[in-house]
Amino acid sequence: MSSPSLSILPFLFFLFSNFPITQSSISNTSSLIYKTCKTSSDQDPNISFNFCLTSLQHGVAATAKHGRTALDLRRLGLISLRLVRRNVSSTRHHIKKLQRNKHLNTLVKSCLADCLELYSDAIPILKDARRDYKDRRYFETNLKISSVMDDCSTCEDGFEEEGVISPLTNRNYNVFELSAIALSIINMLS
Repeated sequence: MSSPSLSILPFLFFLFSNFPITQSSISNTSSLIYKTCKTSSDQDPNISFNFCLTSLQHGVAATAKHGRTALDLRRLGLISLRLVRRNVSSTRHHIKKLQRNKHLNTLVKSCLADCLELYSDAIPILKDARRDYKDRRYFETNLKISSVMDDCSTCEDGFEEEGVISPLTNRNYNVFELSAIALSIINMLS
């Protein structure tokens, strides 16, 4: 009969022998995200270094939950596209929720209807962009992501033109900035 402390030895050996690999992997991932965000924010005034860092770290962490841990610039680009798509989808659902408010100004409701159409149209565009990206058709991906950036800007401009406060300013800007990050990564790969 073996003692409990001896039966745990193989587990501890396995754990500690693999720890440097895990540490190295985390360090490489952090370094890639840092360098990508540094380059992106240096080259594009629309990209905040901190927003980029936080967004990509969150995207990588969400991907790692699904067992995908290997990371290179191409995979980081795919993660950035996923972040754009999720934000577009979330904004679309938020618009629908706002439209149910009976106390909204008629002009705001009109602008929200326009924005809903823009964001609804963006979803299939982003699915096509992802497909193009996976096939390394970066020029086509760039065009589609650029059109999504135009859509969120058009949405925000609609409120400004009507002289009303946009309830979507932060969401529109987040989609815009996430799209700019995706474009930056695409340009690095091109």
